[in-house]
Amino acid sequence: MGIHYDYKSTRGDKAMKKEAKRKARIEQRRAKRSNTIPKDTDKKPMHDIDKPITLEDLTNPDKN
Repeated sequence: MGIHYDYKSTRGDKAMKKEAKRKARIEQRRAKRSNTIPKDTDKKPMHDIDKPITLEDLTNPDKN
């Protein structure tokens, strides 16, 4: 009976530890993801909407 005797009495503690571990992993992933995602400050300027898009605009990599 030894191994089964503790099961019900420790079930709540095990569940709480498992939940805390899961939340810690989620927080760690969230923090890692927020560090790797760049902010919107590096936005590339949009093409002028009043000017038609030409082949030169699409193919020239040196043109800003």
